[in-house]
Amino acid sequence: MAKVTPRTLSGFMELLPSDQVKMERIMQILRDSYSVYGFTPLDTPVIESSEVLLAKGGGETEKQIYRFTKGDSDLSLRFDLTVPLAKYVAAHYGELTFPFRRYQIGKVYRGERAQRGRFREFYQADIDIIGDGSLNIMNEAEIPAIIYHTFTRLGFRRFKIHVNNRKILNGFYSMNGMSEKSGEIMRTVDKLDKIGAEKVRTLLIEEVKMLPCKAETVMDFMAICGTNAEVIAGLERYRGMDSTFDEGLDELIAVTSHLREFGVPEENFAVDLTIARGLDYYTGTVYETIMTDHPEIGSVCSGGRYDNLAEYYTDKKLPGVGISIGLTRLFYVLQEQKLLSDEVVSSPADALVIPMSEDLGPAISVATELRSVGIRTQLYMEKKKFKARMSYADKLAIPFVILLGDDEINEGICSVKNMNSGEQIKLKPSDAAVYIREKIDALNSAPIIKE
Repeated sequence: MAKVTPRTLSGFMELLPSDQVKMERIMQILRDSYSVYGFTPLDTPVIESSEVLLAKGGGETEKQIYRFTKGDSDLSLRFDLTVPLAKYVAAHYGELTFPFRRYQIGKVYRGERAQRGRFREFYQADIDIIGDGSLNIMNEAEIPAIIYHTFTRLGFRRFKIHVNNRKILNGFYSMNGMSEKSGEIMRTVDKLDKIGAEKVRTLLIEEVKMLPCKAETVMDFMAICGTNAEVIAGLERYRGMDSTFDEGLDELIAVTSHLREFGVPEENFAVDLTIARGLDYYTGTVYETIMTDHPEIGSVCSGGRYDNLAEYYTDKKLPGVGISIGLTRLFYVLQEQKLLSDEVVSSPADALVIPMSEDLGPAISVATELRSVGIRTQLYMEKKKFKARMSYADKLAIPFVILLGDDEINEGICSVKNMNSGEQIKLKPSDAAVYIREKIDALNSAPIIKE
């Protein structure tokens, strides 16, 4: 029978065991961080009815969706975690307590062209706060604290949370008679960091067909910069010219004024008028998080405020605010930039018990005792030479090897070898458990990301 060549489809990530451990560690840090802020875990089906998933219909989303039939059922793979959340909240509205705070880490699927750092199957890590009829602005103010706490726990130090408010932009374009072209203008201005001010000004005039004076007005507005206080002071000059602008400015002030109380340092937060993401979706505060030393990566965490999450499923008004981390892409970039720490325990076990006598009973007992206190333990049962057994531990980067020969068994002790330092000591099994636990806890406290 002809053999089939094993291969992974383009656009799908498959990790080796040591990297998978690091990915799982990142996920656990995210879960722990979100839980600290009172978010509940949620899991929704990967497959949904196409009618439900594509309620909005049209656009690029429908072109990229994986859609298929099974019998008489028209089915689709979820393309994000937001639409399933909208369906979930609408379906369980009477059973939920609002504001509803959920986090979800799960795979989504998009049939787009696979390219460097972009995948067809990838993990997203989302949090959302959903209100019933209304949602206080302070929920939007808390989001930067959650981003800061999460990224600090991961080991990031040099990152900045960029924040804007869509109402400020909409109000500015309205007061200057540019509302009809606001979408085109924002998409063009979004290129400022990539191509610079002069080229953006040229595009506004030549492609968006703006008068030079109008283009200059836009460029002057986008040039407002400095500290957060200085940017807000610059925006105050426009107060009173448009009610939507004023509302957005008040919301931006509310979000920024509580940074210190929420524990977000000024250096990790910036008001950025060029942020305009989600033109058809976000209605208020918007966020993008950039790694200071790697701006080429783009935003690693983004989101914002929206007015009606489930409008395609219910007449209930369900405003919300949320953020999303493209976890697979982030992991890929961290790998590529060699920013994943080598100190993280990435082995499948903390300890390997190697029996050195014919009597396996003591080795089994030691392994059982270690496991009972949460030490991940393998018991080596293969009848191979000592060198091969130690090589097994070395290849898997298992931090500790426990050797049990006749002498150790007779003395009621075990030999514990630290595979990193080469140090070997003799301890009672209970003391060995304490020793290994302390060392492993210290190793696991190291950040997953290098500074």
